[in-house]
Amino acid sequence: MVTRYRVGTNRPTQRYTLNVSTISPIPKSYSNAFRDPNWYRAMLDEYNALIKNNTWVLVPRPPDANIVRSLWLFRHKHNADGSLNRYKARLVANGSTQIAGIDVDETFSPVVKPATIRTVLSLAISRHWPVHQLDVKNAFLHGSLSETVYMHQPPGFRDPRHPDHVCLLQRSLYGLKQAPRAWFQRFAAYAARVGFLHSRCDSSLFIYRQGSDTAYLLLYVDDIVLTASSTALLQRIIASLHAEFSMTDLGPLNYFLGVSVTRNTSGMFLSQQKYATEVLERAGMLTCNPCRTPVDTDSKLAAAGDPVSDPTLYRRLAGALQYLTFTRPDISYAVQQVCLFMHDPREPHFSALKRILRYVRGTLTSGLQLYSSTTSSLVAYSDADWAGCPTTRRSTSGYCVFLGNNLLSWSSKRQFTLSRSSAEAEYRGVANAVAETCWLRNLLRELHTPLSTATIVYCDNVSAVYLSSNPVQHQRTKHIEIDIHFVRDLVTTGHIRVLHVPSRYQYADIFTKGLPTALFDEFRDSLSVRSSPAQTAGGY
Repeated sequence: MVTRYRVGTNRPTQRYTLNVSTISPIPKSYSNAFRDPNWYRAMLDEYNALIKNNTWVLVPRPPDANIVRSLWLFRHKHNADGSLNRYKARLVANGSTQIAGIDVDETFSPVVKPATIRTVLSLAISRHWPVHQLDVKNAFLHGSLSETVYMHQPPGFRDPRHPDHVCLLQRSLYGLKQAPRAWFQRFAAYAARVGFLHSRCDSSLFIYRQGSDTAYLLLYVDDIVLTASSTALLQRIIASLHAEFSMTDLGPLNYFLGVSVTRNTSGMFLSQQKYATEVLERAGMLTCNPCRTPVDTDSKLAAAGDPVSDPTLYRRLAGALQYLTFTRPDISYAVQQVCLFMHDPREPHFSALKRILRYVRGTLTSGLQLYSSTTSSLVAYSDADWAGCPTTRRSTSGYCVFLGNNLLSWSSKRQFTLSRSSAEAEYRGVANAVAETCWLRNLLRELHTPLSTATIVYCDNVSAVYLSSNPVQHQRTKHIEIDIHFVRDLVTTGHIRVLHVPSRYQYADIFTKGLPTALFDEFRDSLSVRSSPAQTAGGY
């Protein structure tokens, strides 16, 4: 055992080395981990990092104070190919024992939007910029707490001289409800100090612009994606981050948030093959028979049938499939349908969910392809399936938005209100698509890539096209909320053009209904969903 003194105190603290004899009484649930050298070494690394960061100060237990419990969490960290990277032990606080107004106040913390990630990657690919990924070590420990929080000493690392003392937290700790917010505020303050501007469209996007030098930084909790206009600028920013935080430079972007990223001759290929395999394994369908489409062309799911025997499994699989839509827009509609019944799943719903898994099994290598393109036009497709829900009679609307050849954003969602006509349902769908394109235009403007041409929104309903251009008010449209008519204002100013497209070329149909196999395959290809490209010796 090595004795170290904490900065600002005259009381020594203990820095543990690999010595089993120093272990204090521990719960039985941790006994195996403490006796496994790999896990024990991982806990020592975590504990020593906490001590080095001055995460807490040992104080006598205050009377009538709320003491948060602490516990160890263990996990294996894997590489993109599934091989074991390292053993990871993390000390976390049990935030469920915190009391609002006593030791926790505000807790909200933003995370970067998927559409923002795809937009930044699309621009980086088109400009041939280097893209790096970084991982902040013990990110939450960098955040400072404004509340007074007491925590029990870590299991197995209790101070033998003060066994009844508690930890007065100086830094945020994983598990605390306010930890993500404290870390984000700490990072945002640093970014502003070194010259990054905070995006108004996405709070987790930071933009650096000095003369001809430009850099974009995306933050998702402790994972960072960084791209810059030159390698020299990229290295300067990485060096600055290293000086401020303890972090690991993982090199060129290859595996981020469970998404495998592969640079190829066309641009960049995003795939969740490893994650999809884990979902299938969790469902026990890794060897199931595949099917050609994720949903049939019959009527929509209704709230009918026998309840499922394991609703928890249904909810877990449906939630897992939601994350799979990050790179798989072709399953968005099918996943949206099964997620409508997560509160009360029935057997027909579980059958529909299994069909999605069978489709995923047959398309494991599929992913989203982003292309290197100089085209900067923004084009959207909008569609709605009028009164498609057999229970509520509400409509399902869907859209997809392209920047050049790259698919940036898509949605499949049931509308909140009933529509009295197909024109009204389509018009509401157009309004949703226009709102998304407005956000993307503002985002591109912040990224110093303003669009000089109007955004085109394609719709296959003639009446909805007329409604967007003419102030008509007839029997079936006069009740439509005024806010939806903002589409007309944007059409009048020339920022948006709503045009008609034949249903045969309406790609957004894939987000509102089940399609025949041939048409589904064609629309899927139009959404840039491809099979994994073959690897070459050069990595492309």
